[in-house]
Amino acid sequence: MDRILLGHGSGGKMMHQLVREHFSPAFGIEGAGDSAIVNVPSTRLAYTTDSYVVTPLFFPGGNIGDLAVCGTVNDLAVAGAEPLFLTAGFIIEEGFPLAELKKIIESMAAAAKQAQVRIVAGDTKVVNKGKADGIFINTSGLGVLHEGTEIAASRIKAGDKVVISGELGNHGVAIIAERNGLTFDPPVRTDSRPLNNLVRKMLEVAKDIHFMRDPTRGGLATTLKEAALESALCIRIQEGLLPIPPQVKGACGLLGLDPLYVANEGILIAILDKQHAEALVAAMKNHPFGRGAAVVGDVLEAPAGMVLLETAIGGSRIVDMLPGEQLPRIC
Repeated sequence: MDRILLGHGSGGKMMHQLVREHFSPAFGIEGAGDSAIVNVPSTRLAYTTDSYVVTPLFFPGGNIGDLAVCGTVNDLAVAGAEPLFLTAGFIIEEGFPLAELKKIIESMAAAAKQAQVRIVAGDTKVVNKGKADGIFINTSGLGVLHEGTEIAASRIKAGDKVVISGELGNHGVAIIAERNGLTFDPPVRTDSRPLNNLVRKMLEVAKDIHFMRDPTRGGLATTLKEAALESALCIRIQEGLLPIPPQVKGACGLLGLDPLYVANEGILIAILDKQHAEALVAAMKNHPFGRGAAVVGDVLEAPAGMVLLETAIGGSRIVDMLPGEQLPRIC
């Protein structure tokens, strides 16, 4: 048997065999209960959930499986939490190749190991052919908040600096290139990766980071606009300081896209007091996932709720939130 059948979601022998032979060994899950029993320290917790419907399922540098793990880990990390446990729910289309499912499961296990988190529980459902576009994955994550850490847009203040951890646009361009058979030299690969270890190093250097977010759907522009609206301040970024790789610029020019709105899956934005910004960037550059770190802007009192881009030729442009779906099914 090399494909998923409806019986694999029946709750009977076939489903138990699928879980026993594929999911449990990869994730190290023991027992067959409906809930995982875990030990957590007595402290504040962070909890997040997300669903992944990316197409294509496999793309340069990753697939839906490791993307799901990294995305959930990163949502916890930028909240100032240490990710500990994940759950994973799978909606699989009848006829889906078991060999592809195995690759996805293995990539999830590898990503969880890299992030030093455990996948402790999950669920599998099988739907009729044509009802799920291959496979959808839902992940939830639980983490412990670092002591003394409070990260929220309400804590941003005028004079703060805006820091970015790496290059913009790689994930979105990798997906769109794979969909359309485009190739670039050098190749564009997803930046999907777990950022919790980088965040841990950042908090060792600058404990009082005011705001962090990973600019996924909607890209840098939408994330900064959200922060500006929530803080009622103005965020100003410098076009000449933004780390946009040449192949991403070229692809966006070819496809009529703005790299400020292209999705990312392995970078973060941090806003903090200006006196700590340079030390933070220096520390980030010593981490493999932060080598492209840079200060790219600052925070002003006014105009409230706006994001301004200072262009390379000396002009100023208002940056708004993404009005619709620039690249659907990106994660």
